[in-house]
Formats: sequence, C-alpha cells, structure tokens
Amino acid sequence: MSNEFRVRELVLGIQGLALLRNAMDGEEKFLKERVEDIRRFASGDGELPAGDADVSELGLAEGYASWSAVYDSLPNSYIEVEEPVLHGILDTLPAGTALDAACGTGRQTGALVARGHRTIGVDQSPEMLAKAGERAPEAEFRVGRLESLPLEDDSVDLAVCSLAMTHLPDLAAGVAELARVVRPGGRILVSDLHPFVIALQGQCVFVHDSDRLAFVRNHVHLPGKYLEAFTAAGLRVRACHEPLFNGRLAPGGYEEFIADAALAAWDGLPIVVVWDVEVPAQA
Repeated sequence: MSNEFRVRELVLGIQGLALLRNAMDGEEKFLKERVEDIRRFASGDGELPAGDADVSELGLAEGYASWSAVYDSLPNSYIEVEEPVLHGILDTLPAGTALDAACGTGRQTGALVARGHRTIGVDQSPEMLAKAGERAPEAEFRVGRLESLPLEDDSVDLAVCSLAMTHLPDLAAGVAELARVVRPGGRILVSDLHPFVIALQGQCVFVHDSDRLAFVRNHVHLPGKYLEAFTAAGLRVRACHEPLFNGRLAPGGYEEFIADAALAAWDGLPIVVVWDVEVPAQA
C-alpha cells in the first residue's frame, strides 16, 4: 500500500488541535507557545522525533505480523481505559462458552479464561495467534477473519471484540457475524477506538522492521453506524461507555516529544467506546 504521511504532519496536527481546543479559554502563555511551535516545526527549524520519518500504511496481514512483536511491550492509554470498563462487565456474567473475535495477542482471551469461560480465540494473523497461545494456553485458537468467523451458528454464549472493528471499512459484516455465532440471550461486547480520536488523528503508529514507522488503518464509525449495524443484526443495546483519556502518552513516541500540546489536545475527550449489546432471547 502506498499511503503515508510524515512525523512533521503528526506534530503540527497535535499542536494545531491543542491550539484550537484552547483558543477561547486558554492561558495566553500556552497559546503563544503553541503558535511558536507551529512556526518552528512548519519552517523546519524545530527538531523532530524519528528525524521526520515517513509513516507508511500496512495492510492488516503485514501490519499485525509486524506489530505482534511489540504489541504488548509498551503502556497503552486505550487499553488502560478500556479494560476496567470491559472487564467490569465480564465480572457480572456467568461462565460459559466465549469467543474472543480478532483476539490479537490474547489479552481478552486470557481475561475470559481467568473468569472460567471455555474460550475460543479467532484472528487472521498467525503471528498474533502464536502470542495468544503463549498467554492463554487453555484456550482454543482458530485462524479466521472477523467478517467470516470459523464458528457455527448459535455456538457461544458471549462474544468479545476488542479494539478491532475499526479496521473494517464497514461494520455490518463484522457485527452480523458476532450476532450469528452468539446464542439467543447471549451478550456481545465491542470495544473500539472512539470515533473522535480516529477522526482527529487515530492511526496507531508503531515501529516496523526495527527502524521504520508504520500504521494499520482505522476507519471512522460514528455511533449512528454502530446502532445501524446492531439493529440490522437484530441486537439490542444495553449500554454504551465512553472512557476518557487518562493522561498517558506513549513513552518515547512523538506525542511525548510535544507533551504539553498532546495532553491539551486530548484532555477530556473519550478515546474508547465500549458497546454492551445482547441477542434477544427467543419467545
């Protein structure tokens, strides 16, 4: 894939977002600093992290094969705000047969196993599944895509899809597959990067091939699109949670390099959305 941008564009964008969000009520010193930083970075005078490297787009297969090596190694604000919400819901549910759809390195697979579920993890990336198998050896793992799950109809009591649905250009197929495999009366938990974050910046940048920067594309899905997909699949929404940014910037990343601007840009914004939906019980 040929799409790419540069670290300079990311830095300027965060500075601009911080300025925009504080233009009316921000302190004069802070606003002047943002304007000056924008001037410096735009003119090329400001030093940039990673030497203003290219950030290239990778497809799902190549991207997750590469990302699997470092996915669990750094603190992640999205995970830190998502897990208390999602795991809090899991704690209220009885043990049964559970699916971790697009399971990645098995973060939620392990959480399901720990709560007594017979758990099946599905992912299209063999590299991710290898990591998941190390984390949750008690689980069963299958290679498969979110849009075409390798499970029979009505075969699980619970499905979890964590921070993955945003990779689909269209939610409908993924949501329909989750609804297909969950029994009547069962639950589906979907967490994603919040559409605010994706619309503003939301491509997760990681190191690829040791020294290159890359991202796997996230697509903006507004709440109405989720509701449309849930309704089309015959699902009923129980709750929607929107945990806020917790102040954690990725260590060593470009945002930490411009921490004042980055913290101001994301302050008070929801960065994750967690949907709690159910398959209606049969009459």
